[in-house]
Amino acid sequence: MPHTQRKNIQPGLAVKVIQKPHQRTGQLTEGIVKDLLTSSPVHSRGIKVRLTSGVVGRVHEIITVDAGARNGQ
Repeated sequence: MPHTQRKNIQPGLAVKVIQKPHQRTGQLTEGIVKDLLTSSPVHSRGIKVRLTSGVVGRVHEIITVDAGARNGQ
């Protein structure tokens, strides 16, 4: 699971996080990583990050852009 490994998360990456109050509902928040808050190399529930919006949560999903979208197609 790439979202559980710190080496796969870096500032500027688009992700979906789950905030602590939303753990029961599973509501995800989308944003751009500003800071990594988890210092260990792996965390079973996802790496904790702060988004540029100020939201703090654990990465649940890394958003990938397909090659066509990157090339303007």
